[in-house]
Amino acid sequence: MAEKLGEMLLKGGLISEQQLQEALQLQKTNGGKLGFNLIKLGFVKEEEITSLLSEQYGVPAIHLEHFDIDESVLKHVPADIAQKYLLIPIERTGATLTIAMADPSNIFALDNIRFLTGYQVEPVVASEASIRTAIERYYGGSKEMQLKDVMDELEKVADAAELEVTEEEEEISEQALAAASEDAPVVRLVNAILTDSIRKGASDIHIEPYEKDYRVRFRIDGVLYEQLRPPAKMRDGIASRLKILAKLDIAEKRLPQDGRIKTKMKIDGKTREIDYRVSTVPTLYGEKIVMRLLDKEGLKLDMTKLGFEPESLEKFERAILKPYGMCLVTGPTGSGKTNTLYSAIGRLNSPETNIMTAEDPVEFSIVGCNQVQMKEGIGLNFAAALRAFLRQDPNIILVGEIRDFETAEIGIKAALTGHLVLSTLHTNDAPSTISRLMNMGIEPFLVATSVHLIQAQRLIRRICKECKEEVSLPAKAMLDLGFNEEDMEGLKIYKGRGCPTCNGTGCKGRIGLMEVMEMTDALREMVLMGANALELKRQAIQDGMITLRRSGLIKIKAGLVPVEEVLRETVI
Repeated sequence: MAEKLGEMLLKGGLISEQQLQEALQLQKTNGGKLGFNLIKLGFVKEEEITSLLSEQYGVPAIHLEHFDIDESVLKHVPADIAQKYLLIPIERTGATLTIAMADPSNIFALDNIRFLTGYQVEPVVASEASIRTAIERYYGGSKEMQLKDVMDELEKVADAAELEVTEEEEEISEQALAAASEDAPVVRLVNAILTDSIRKGASDIHIEPYEKDYRVRFRIDGVLYEQLRPPAKMRDGIASRLKILAKLDIAEKRLPQDGRIKTKMKIDGKTREIDYRVSTVPTLYGEKIVMRLLDKEGLKLDMTKLGFEPESLEKFERAILKPYGMCLVTGPTGSGKTNTLYSAIGRLNSPETNIMTAEDPVEFSIVGCNQVQMKEGIGLNFAAALRAFLRQDPNIILVGEIRDFETAEIGIKAALTGHLVLSTLHTNDAPSTISRLMNMGIEPFLVATSVHLIQAQRLIRRICKECKEEVSLPAKAMLDLGFNEEDMEGLKIYKGRGCPTCNGTGCKGRIGLMEVMEMTDALREMVLMGANALELKRQAIQDGMITLRRSGLIKIKAGLVPVEEVLRETVI
């Protein structure tokens, strides 16, 4: 790269061949970049070097002396990292951090800044001399700084949390363990990824291999954010390390595998137990690994905090407190169905009640409940578990998911013979669940008599409380969204501006949109008559059902969620 810059300078007639050789000689003696040494020798001006670097790297050039960098921006990048890579943060706008660099082509530096800060990084070029001056000015003297490897920086994140894998690893061969443990950077990086996911409130970790790339993404509040691009050569080491921790077969790379990592983390002096549900899938360029975080502290068992409107919560509680019948919770993957069912179980759990659950997988252990993990490989599926449960004198049965006719039929028969059955389905809204059951082969009269309540739900992001501000939208847009003239009186719309608390996204945390359809006599009659989902929805709204869109509008009016989130997840 130095030679390329030298060639550009020669071509532009800015220096002579003799001056170039003199600068290269000084560079060998004192180090630093070629441009820095040329400026030091007085052969070129700083502005000329900066302009050429901008042209060379295809990024904007800036003069750092014209900037007054805010202290809050400097905190995002540690002093030793700034010195190591000769860079300095100059500005943050939303989720983007602008970094002035002497070498904007240093992808490793950019990726690690992105991982350490959680922001998207936008590089601009500045001369090495101006960056060194800025580092001394803002960080308090470069001579006192300790230059550390960026892996040590990642290790600090892991060490601060005191990660401890609580499941023993003795079943794995000693040879495999030794091979995995030898590569210290891999072990430290995996620990850093696991602990950083907790600090950032991620629900999933995606580790994805590509032909010439490797990336790590976190799902935070339902949205995936890229966090890190480790070197591609670490791909096999990271996959093997995670598979050892999850007790998977590290030699098997052709088939999907599922496992679990149990850890204890000490964060801010407080010990937390975290489970990672690990899933591997063979892709074209290696194994993609997805880890779902199961954090007991993140499990909300208080139904009043899930997002129910008061009248919807009243209907839901009324249904689950009945001695028999079926209550169904529907929605796509990641919509909080398990949380809602666990909340219902928490409400019903008592010494007088026998609660049996069939789950795939068992996400959280609940004291007082008999939880059974499904194992399809040996024939233990939902239908087989349900049959066994009926011989176990249960009061309440929770079935993780109704996937087929057999499970649906046994569940409905259990609901008709004095048991309360709770389960989930994958449907778009509450009324279409009726059609789904009948498509599975369940007779309309069985559906009408057994099902007491169907609830559809979605999870959407909340507005960040720290940067919440009022915004104006046209009245027509509000009416098109679903608000009526009565709602428009005194309506105020809010949005998050973006701040460090919410990583510049304007949203922090999530809340549920709930559509609770109680089976009234009118609805049961329509089911028996073979009414379609649209007709059932119309009748349910007449009976007082709050739709998913309406639930969203109520939360917009309360200033809890932005308009975009409701539009993204619901239809009128």
